[in-house]
Amino acid sequence: MNRTLLLILCDFLLLTLLALTRWEPAEPERPEAAAVAPVDGATTAADDIVELMKLSFEDQQAEQSAMAARLEATSAELEQRAEELAAWDTSVSELQSRLQALDREKQDLASTLEQTTQTAAQLQQQVRAVAGDAAASRARVEQLQRDLEQRETLAAEQAEALKQLESEQAVAQEKIQNLNVAVRVAEQEKSLLRETADTFRQQAEVERQERIKVQETTVQLAEGVGQLAEESAAITQEMRENRPINANTLYSEFLINRVPATFTSKRASVFGADLTRNISARTLLVSDGEKTYAVMHLEDTVFNLSEPSSEWRQLHVMLDHNGVKAAATKLLLLGRDPRIVAIPVEESQAKALGVKVYRITTDPFRFPEAVLINHGGEGYGEVPFKLESDLPGYVRMDTRLVRRLVGEFTASRGDLVLSKTGELLGVMVNSELCAMIDTFTPAATILTGDVTEQYVAGILNAVRQRAANPRLGLRRNR
Repeated sequence: MNRTLLLILCDFLLLTLLALTRWEPAEPERPEAAAVAPVDGATTAADDIVELMKLSFEDQQAEQSAMAARLEATSAELEQRAEELAAWDTSVSELQSRLQALDREKQDLASTLEQTTQTAAQLQQQVRAVAGDAAASRARVEQLQRDLEQRETLAAEQAEALKQLESEQAVAQEKIQNLNVAVRVAEQEKSLLRETADTFRQQAEVERQERIKVQETTVQLAEGVGQLAEESAAITQEMRENRPINANTLYSEFLINRVPATFTSKRASVFGADLTRNISARTLLVSDGEKTYAVMHLEDTVFNLSEPSSEWRQLHVMLDHNGVKAAATKLLLLGRDPRIVAIPVEESQAKALGVKVYRITTDPFRFPEAVLINHGGEGYGEVPFKLESDLPGYVRMDTRLVRRLVGEFTASRGDLVLSKTGELLGVMVNSELCAMIDTFTPAATILTGDVTEQYVAGILNAVRQRAANPRLGLRRNR
């Protein structure tokens, strides 16, 4: 209890005692006086006492009134002080509650601080463990870096060895081509020998038949009838094979069975950004009896031998016929002439495309004329041709005597040449020479997709150098 409140309570008690006290005036002892007879009109002592008592009573009443007023003021002030005291008590209670809450918060903070300290200790242990792991990882990374450098060195050595193998392969391909020529010559000689042997055998058979006895004539006639039947069937088949097909029929079949091939490529340009090229060519599907290919001239694709070499990055090839699409996986530059491109087609893809698969001709010289189809079907005509003695595997088309059947055109590289029996004879490599296709042995292969590491520019340079043969006439290409 503070001092101010104590004073207020003391004042209140004092005022309460004063208010409850009955104040009675003390009368002084007066001597008994002799009775004096009042005089008419004179003031007696009793009147003075009465008057004095009245005055004292009035003073007491005034003093009690003033005291009552002071008591009421004191009571009001006391009530106000009591209210203030209650407010102070409420504030003290609130402060005590807040103090208790603060104590609890302090205890919670102390507990949290203790937990945080433990967590910090655990984190420090984890940090030390992670630092140890990081040191081990750094050591592993350094070891991996050393291994990578060793592998890069090994890859460089392997790339050098690969280049050497490619050069050796080119030499081997040249030797193989020469051997193929020798084999074809030997096969022709073998065919002539076989025909001579057949002639001798027939003559011997005739002589033997002439020496047979008369009694065996019936048997001989029966055998002769059977043989005649077989020969008739063979003659019928040979006549069917030797019968030329009308050029209009061949052209109409080509229009139905031609397959568009779309080439999409990207290559580096002098301006930094990749240059995209899209080209579409129309061709047909050809089979050698085992596999199927789409054939065309190299310059009907995205590659152009007249342009300077550049780094190729992407190559995609898509065959399309009546909404059916077939993606190609590689391009073969043929050994006969690398300007001729053969695109391998899977058997399932050929069936899905739904077109006729032509055969390569086995007897290209059966007829002196062939059907030349210009620019994938823009025109066609019958053209006589002849062999080139110094260019085995090529025939020269006499374009001066071309009998144009549809369209005004000039023979040019990339034109397809069909034999009169409906088989593929070859592809024009310039305006006069036709490279006959009798095999699909490649001189080089380009895989589709990412071609960055295939050194396509080097392959095209090799094709350009080989095509620079003056007899093949790269400059005369159209």
